Amino acid sequence: MKVSREQAALNRERIVEVAARLFREKGYDGIGVADLMKNAGLTHGGFYGHFASKEDLMIEACQHALEKSLEGWRAKAASDPERALPAIIDNYLSTRHRDQPGGGCPAAAMGVDAARMSPGARPAFTKATQQQFALLEGLLPDGAPEERRQQAIATFAAMVGAMVLARCVDDEVLSAEILDAVKAQLLQE
Repeated sequence: MKVSREQAALNRERIVEVAARLFREKGYDGIGVADLMKNAGLTHGGFYGHFASKEDLMIEACQHALEKSLEGWRAKAASDPERALPAIIDNYLSTRHRDQPGGGCPAAAMGVDAARMSPGARPAFTKATQQQFALLEGLLPDGAPEERRQQAIATFAAMVGAMVLARCVDDEVLSAEILDAVKAQLLQE
């Protein structure tokens, strides 16, 4: 049975949304095309009508997840510019974010996968990372533009690194300690 263009577009959107969540939860190699499609409520056979390969889907899912992440940060910045940076840091370096990678930061959850893939995945990460740096730069207190940029880069790198470490240790207390220590350092500045 042939589906309408509108339904095909909705199906593709659903596949990308589901893949963005599952790739963050399980990693690129942790989920197959059949399970991705099943989670999207579609049959495995329809996958190649939407994507040339699993890697093509990964690239699109990365772009989607990165855009959603930026939207959230922008909303915080727009709603309360004075408190946006501490709110972003506090939310990012939380045990809730640590325990729910499927809805969290793509850099912390999929960065290593994207780095190991063909160069096609990197432009999305580069663009989003530049945008995250710029957003953080704009939220930092006064200072020369070069200093604010360096601080934005250091802040984001510390947040991503802390999240990766907090997720990979098997000691709950140590995991929380990593998040709390980096949060304390970032919020004191």
